[in-house]
Amino acid sequence: MEVNEELQILRHSTSHIMAQAVQNLFPNAKLAIGPAIENGFYYDFDIEDVTLNEDNLKDIEKEMRRLVEQNLTFEKYVIPDVQKQIDEFRAQGEIYKAELLEEHRNDNPTLYLTKDKDGNVLFNDLCAGPHLESTKKIRAFKLLSVAGAYWRGSEKNKMLQRIYATAFLTKEELNEYLTMLEEAKKRDHRKLGAALDLFSVRDEIGAGLVLWHPNLAVVREEIENYWREEHRKRGYVIVNTPQIAKSKLWELSGHIDHYKENMFFIQKENEEDDQYIVKPMNCPFHILIYQANRHSYRSLPLRMAELGTVYRKEKSGALAGLTRVQGFTQDDAHIFCTPEQLVDEINAIIDFVADTMDIFGMKFEVELSTRPESYVGELKNWELAEAGLKEAMDRRGMKYEINEGDGAFYGPKIDFKVKDAIGRTWQCATIQLDFNLPERFDIKYQDKDGQLKTPVMLHRVIFGSMERFHGILIEHYAGAFPTWLAPYQVAIVPIADRHADEAAKIANELKNKGIRALLDDRSESMNYKIRENLQQKKIPYVLVVGDKEIEDKTVAIRARGRGQIGTKPIEEFTNALIDEIKTKGKTIVE
Repeated sequence: MEVNEELQILRHSTSHIMAQAVQNLFPNAKLAIGPAIENGFYYDFDIEDVTLNEDNLKDIEKEMRRLVEQNLTFEKYVIPDVQKQIDEFRAQGEIYKAELLEEHRNDNPTLYLTKDKDGNVLFNDLCAGPHLESTKKIRAFKLLSVAGAYWRGSEKNKMLQRIYATAFLTKEELNEYLTMLEEAKKRDHRKLGAALDLFSVRDEIGAGLVLWHPNLAVVREEIENYWREEHRKRGYVIVNTPQIAKSKLWELSGHIDHYKENMFFIQKENEEDDQYIVKPMNCPFHILIYQANRHSYRSLPLRMAELGTVYRKEKSGALAGLTRVQGFTQDDAHIFCTPEQLVDEINAIIDFVADTMDIFGMKFEVELSTRPESYVGELKNWELAEAGLKEAMDRRGMKYEINEGDGAFYGPKIDFKVKDAIGRTWQCATIQLDFNLPERFDIKYQDKDGQLKTPVMLHRVIFGSMERFHGILIEHYAGAFPTWLAPYQVAIVPIADRHADEAAKIANELKNKGIRALLDDRSESMNYKIRENLQQKKIPYVLVVGDKEIEDKTVAIRARGRGQIGTKPIEEFTNALIDEIKTKGKTIVE
């Protein structure tokens, strides 16, 4: 049995024990669902007149430990009379279990019974399993938090109380995970965003619509500069497209049929007016640019890129800082190529992703998502598309997981999940293969045999969205951006007022050479200003200027996280700093 599967079974079994503990402590609690999830499990409860809090979680955890110590067994029970069981659930007030059982009445539904050592049934739960044989293996678990959750995720249904928890095979693994969670709290980009004056989201504008403050706008500018430079090196052309388009464009693309609930519509003034939609994606525009010219096989591949801002409706409860928003800028690109060029193009994108993530010190895992239930296009094209993506990865010996049925409605995709400094994975880069849109828009190229053929289209992002990627970067670096990205790269601190003019002169010299320099001539102590600039503002370097430094034309250098690194002539420091910025940290000031 693979560890992941073993963990899933452990966590799902532990969720049953949690449900049993909750009903022991709150007999009127009604059970909803309790699945295992990526990093643990949760269970949803309907408990009248009780709002669960931290103290309740401690009590539930204590009761769980009492149950676990009894070495209870889990036993599968095939329901012989489904209607009778539904009636029993309803009589007990277990309306959610009754509803679920009604849906699965023809699927040979089962209960899982929890029994004590004498064979007495202490608890039952509607579940397909599998489960552990007993509670003996449940050694390391922790209840984490309580949140609200609508039954079945619909705002039309009742709000339930969801307990999030986790479980591991060993206490050591649990402790490692809890330590990571504590570190993640410190790195929360929403808290750091306020502390470092990076961004804000205001009610006056709307949820999920971000204001980029100057400090984070600088980081974005540097990343966009890298993005444009690298795209031009790699043979892309850069375009810009409108924010809105007539609804008939989105009907042609298929978005109206498959994506309508996520789209923003502009109100028509009169019935005869055309309906406009705020763009949720850039791809139809890029296809129209392709259509503006004739293409032969010699002009392909055509690689078209745009930093295009799009808008997609999200439920307010799903929005979070920069990582889940309603308006965001995709570092979008579409590649139009011949079938023969497909595998090479996919490999070139993978190289681009690998080179880019290496700059940020991030490794990544890869996942291939295949055809979903709701899809457009012909099955044979889907099969060709999936085979092409697999061939590209197999050719370079890449390890990848297959995520069945999670592709986009128009094509399969490769997702890159980057790993940050504390080991968490984030969805960023994506390659999506699309045979469908080129056919819908009837785009062509002339092949070497003189015939008109339909090109293959690749959708591709490297960062995913600028908003999300910057949120990830803030947490990856814990707000301490590397020098090439830092909002301020160096602060100059005069020891006394008489040194302020020389400090200002140094600051201006650095600015003239393209270095982001901050003159800190406030009436505060030198040590306070050094500490604040390095630790709170997280500026990479602080230069101290006093009598000796002015006399020797030097600066005393302190580096974030490294302390004092000595005294250098200002020109020597400047050259070393410029080199660190240009090499994106491959060399550093020492």
